[in-house]
Amino acid sequence: MAFVILDPCRNEKSGECVSVCPVDCIEEGTDQFYIDPDVCIDCGACKAVCPVEAIEEEYDLEPDQEVFLEKAEEFFANR
Repeated sequence: MAFVILDPCRNEKSGECVSVCPVDCIEEGTDQFYIDPDVCIDCGACKAVCPVEAIEEEYDLEPDQEVFLEKAEEFFANR
């Protein structure tokens, strides 16, 4: 399982999540940050510091939020 950054991050990009990630799996995209689902160790440090509550666990996503996991997968596939 991995954490996923959702819509509240779009165009906000506070970035606190990046500095607390122990495996450096969060990168900045053009409109939001993304968590690499293949590298995330599911520690929850990012979720705890997110000021806009934009981070959820993959298995807690609502159907309409799954697009954000797909966006993260695409973002890291193109690296």
